Amino acid sequence: MAAVSAAPSRRGRWIDDWEPENEEFWESTGKRIARKNLAFSIFAEHLGFSIWVIWTIVVINLGNAGLTLSLSEQFILIAVPNLIGSFLRIPYTFAVPYFGGRAWTAISASLLLIPVALLAFVVPSGWLAAQSPDTQLWVLLVCAATAGFGGGNFSSSMSNISFFYPEGKKGLALGLNAAGGNLGVAVAQLLVPLVIIIGVSGAAVSAPVHEVNLQYAGYLFMPFIALAVFCAWRYMDSLTQAKADKSSYVKALTEPQTWVMSLLYIGTFGSFIGYSFALPLLIKNTFPEFLAANPFIATYLAGLGFVGALIGSVARPLGGWLSDRWGGARVTLACFVGMAVFTGVAIVGVNTRDFALFFGSFMVIFVLSGAGNGSTYRMIPSIFGALGRKEAAEQGLDRKATTVEFKRRAAAVIGIAGAIGAFGGFLIQVALRQASLGVSAAVTAAEGTAAKAQVAFEQSDWSVPALWLFFGAYVVFAGMTWFFYLRRSFATKRVPSLASASI
Repeated sequence: MAAVSAAPSRRGRWIDDWEPENEEFWESTGKRIARKNLAFSIFAEHLGFSIWVIWTIVVINLGNAGLTLSLSEQFILIAVPNLIGSFLRIPYTFAVPYFGGRAWTAISASLLLIPVALLAFVVPSGWLAAQSPDTQLWVLLVCAATAGFGGGNFSSSMSNISFFYPEGKKGLALGLNAAGGNLGVAVAQLLVPLVIIIGVSGAAVSAPVHEVNLQYAGYLFMPFIALAVFCAWRYMDSLTQAKADKSSYVKALTEPQTWVMSLLYIGTFGSFIGYSFALPLLIKNTFPEFLAANPFIATYLAGLGFVGALIGSVARPLGGWLSDRWGGARVTLACFVGMAVFTGVAIVGVNTRDFALFFGSFMVIFVLSGAGNGSTYRMIPSIFGALGRKEAAEQGLDRKATTVEFKRRAAAVIGIAGAIGAFGGFLIQVALRQASLGVSAAVTAAEGTAAKAQVAFEQSDWSVPALWLFFGAYVVFAGMTWFFYLRRSFATKRVPSLASASI
């Protein structure tokens, strides 16, 4: 067995023997292969997130491109890719067992060429500008929907990488993989505003309405996508062990822990991606006076919306690292409590017209949601590892085979929770859109540009009802975390070892 562990057997780019829990194997061979696959997985996933959220910047510049939409219609445009990406996470997770991690990473990366091509050649075209407002909206919706391809990459990437690492190193590895992907949000929101004004004079871009080149946003990512496809196909591997059958997913769906963790992931990742999509538009329509007084921030930095995604992404591996030491449930509970508190602070910022207080509170929420992303995903393999040990002990099953089976279920749960959690981001868009309907109607009814701007300013607290809803949700999620994973009298009876520090 030691000889087999030292050199995994291969069939093409498939690896048949993979034993990351074997220390000799891990140190001699496994670690190098796992790190290589992690690096290229991060690159492809990073681009997926960039494309997924690219419309958050496109939407706030549509007026500059001559395409005028109401605030509620703008929220629809950023909600659609969020929704499509959420649904795609389930089939993307199934794709890894079917195609293998290497092939599917290449395929999923190549699909990103569709949304960037539409953004480059259709959205800024003279043909679209000449269409009726209704036609423009539908075309934009179709183009935005294809950006959802980028949202599916996360689940397949996380599911694939989870097989490469031993239990004790999954938290940091999955955190790095997710953080590298999540950083794509910040990169897109930072670079795209700069790219689309290339060739436009500095004097022009300082004006509230100015020329933009939306097609450049599509051109920007094309060569990187091609490079990601090549690297995945040339350098990545697929694990035979990861070729789970459908029964793993069916069994995962029947396990109550799957649904508990999926709901908790709505609160962590749903918040991260939901606010990442919404914050540029939220800032623009909540603090127009701040952006008007700071045209550099408004134009070149898209209202600082990218900062939240940046620090939330960096915080994700921190959440996994802390969970490896103090337990994922404890970290998750702390994150939800903090998110509730600072949502309350954000409400105060809106009501007092204090941009610094509002923005600072959202930055803390991003840190906590990012750390919560890492802690909840760290909990999943730990929970299913405990369930596997329990079943093997109670039914006298082979421990190694049972461990592999429950690893497959955990990988399935990562895909399921990833999809449901991302759907939480869509719910944030829906809540904010509903809150915006009143101000959208009032602005539409006003006559003249100055009157519309005045109405928008007078109703700039439109988001407060939605923020109170989010506050209540975090309180509920905190209660769930305590009830299911930290209340020992319950957890130790239902799932042995789940109340331990490792969870």
